[in-house]
Amino acid sequence: MNVQEALDMGREALLMVLLVGGPVMGIGLVVGLAIALFQSMTQLQEQTLSFVPKIMAMIGLAIVLVPWLAGRLLEYARVLFGESPF
Repeated sequence: MNVQEALDMGREALLMVLLVGGPVMGIGLVVGLAIALFQSMTQLQEQTLSFVPKIMAMIGLAIVLVPWLAGRLLEYARVLFGESPF
């Protein structure tokens, strides 16, 4: 393996991490912003109030996206180990 192949593998790994983790982290961001807006409007400044809804939304989305996430990860592993993706 030369340097270019190692860089390509690293780039593909980082893209896969963003692709797999992005939707779950994105929903956490959206829910967190909505809760922060609600807290600022009601002047309710409880720090633990935003934790549970964010975690529940992230877990719920992860459960919904499991088939897609698993498919992407299996495809990446097959390509990484040199097998045919189909």
